[in-house]
Amino acid sequence: MSDKAFRFGVVATPESAAQWREQARRIEGQGYSTLLMPDGLRLLSPTAALPVAAEATTGLRVGTFVTAAALRPPRMAAWEAHSLTVLTEGRFEFGIGTGRADLAEAAVELLERPATTAAQRLDDVTRTVADLRELDGELRTPVMMAAGGPKARAVAATLADTVALAFPPLTDRAAVAETVTELRAAAGDRADDLELSCNIFLIGDDLPPWIAAFVRTDAATLAARDSLVRLPADVDAMVDELQRRRTELGVSYVTVNAAFADAFAPVVARLAGR
Repeated sequence: MSDKAFRFGVVATPESAAQWREQARRIEGQGYSTLLMPDGLRLLSPTAALPVAAEATTGLRVGTFVTAAALRPPRMAAWEAHSLTVLTEGRFEFGIGTGRADLAEAAVELLERPATTAAQRLDDVTRTVADLRELDGELRTPVMMAAGGPKARAVAATLADTVALAFPPLTDRAAVAETVTELRAAAGDRADDLELSCNIFLIGDDLPPWIAAFVRTDAATLAARDSLVRLPADVDAMVDELQRRRTELGVSYVTVNAAFADAFAPVVARLAGR
């Protein structure tokens, strides 16, 4: 389905400046193309942290995974993204999504943001991207949208450069394929230009507790259900599976949690740019 070359990213959060710089250098050396940061009220700010990682490396791209629309007014989110593109000399990729409902609720209490519905947050995503395009001019920051529901996918199909496929961990392969078909139909003439991404939460059978709490299931269930958020531990099997996903689903951009960056590095060495 896709003739796009593979590229790979790591999703991580900094613990200290020294650790963050070292981690950025390490994953760049392993062949990853991007270092990505989640957005949240109890995490360090991506706006502050990502330039540190970019400055510590030579070509590594950095990005948000993803900026939560509920946490900032659209113009502010766009201005931060534009600033990161300027200060990283074009190595920033802007990931954005509507964010979880609980995060939107926390933003009301902790940031005194207005309460919003999912539809309002999706409208804020659209406004943010429009403002970013205005601010960027010829720079054109790459935009990745996390899209779970049909309305979000319809917006992503028209606005995003990359679409991060967001689905519950136990969603089966056939359902994901249907999602991709709908996305491509919504994209129309842009379908072949879209880059599709999938995030990996587990490699093998050892599911870290904090990831288990997030996905709300266990490793055995993920394996039994052939979950696309999991990969087998064997390198050859991972390579075969990712090639299958690119052929059947068009997924060419694969991101992994930092806990599995080293285990996944041999796959990056074999597939990146191919």
